[in-house]
Amino acid sequence: MKPRPEPELVAFGERMREYRGMLGWSQEKLAQVAGVHWSYLGELERGCRNPTLLTIERVADALGVSAAQLVSDG
Repeated sequence: MKPRPEPELVAFGERMREYRGMLGWSQEKLAQVAGVHWSYLGELERGCRNPTLLTIERVADALGVSAAQLVSDG
């Protein structure tokens, strides 16, 4: 049985998916622009991976938002 994802990671992934949806981008498109693998990006969106600060920055830059917007609850 897989462990349940941490709530903070799930929330991060949901925010990432929301911003990606606003741009009308696929996971593949965001992954390409952010310089990460599409399967890794999918794991981030599902809350299954804990991204590094560098990855958060790359994804935020690709989405045109701040890193704080991706990690903040407010």
